[in-house]
Amino acid sequence: MRSRPTSRLRPLATTAAALIALSAAAPAYAVELPPQDRGDLFLTVSGAENTWIRGVLLTCEPEPSGRHPHAAKACAAIERAGGDLDALPAESGICTKQYAPVTVSASGTYRGRPVGWHKTYDNACTMTYSTGDVFRF
Repeated sequence: MRSRPTSRLRPLATTAAALIALSAAAPAYAVELPPQDRGDLFLTVSGAENTWIRGVLLTCEPEPSGRHPHAAKACAAIERAGGDLDALPAESGICTKQYAPVTVSASGTYRGRPVGWHKTYDNACTMTYSTGDVFRF
């Protein structure tokens, strides 16, 4: 006796129907895609030999945000410098010549480009005038 072609397709049809039924019964979940590059910079300031350290996350894109207390001003300064932290607009002011070094660093991305930058200043006053609002946190 020869089997009918439809009898061979019956298990396939049954499996397909079961899968469709299961997919309809399963709860729908939104798939989270990786976030787009938002231009996050992690900024730190530390004392001599890392005796103390503080840091903050600054997001400049799509708009200034994060825990930085002066996010909008910091992002504007970085924009004026073209993303080059060595070219941050300096402020004028008078500092003592006391030597109490502080090191600042920035790591992350800015406008899709990786950033890995650090610099040591003679003291916190010099650092503040040299970096403006970017490291004022």
